Amino acid sequence: MKKHIITITALSLATPLFAAAQTQLNNVSDVGQFIINLINQVAVPVVFALAFVVFIFGVFRAFIVGANDESAKEKGKNLIIWGIGGMVIMLTVWGLVHIITGSFGTNNSGPGQLPSAGVNIGG
Repeated sequence: MKKHIITITALSLATPLFAAAQTQLNNVSDVGQFIINLINQVAVPVVFALAFVVFIFGVFRAFIVGANDESAKEKGKNLIIWGIGGMVIMLTVWGLVHIITGSFGTNNSGPGQLPSAGVNIGG
């Protein structure tokens, strides 16, 4: 049963890859953009979610389950630290990916252009 749960979870996490398989990679720039989009749209959110789940489980274990047990409190605090550390590492990776995409002039999903109402004032 555990094997089936792992298989189903892996397939559900790989579903966005099937949609991304439809893109055509004609040159090195397209491959780089594909890898960056894969990191930004699949890997980073999945790892953020896992780090958040570890953090919440640590809070649950430290403050609810281990309210009277010091060893359970320590295990919960360690999970909290690991969860926060995972989120910090992923924020760093996410920032580095955006710095790299901005440095090489690829399509960066940064602030972009401000929306306009189509009215030209003072021009």
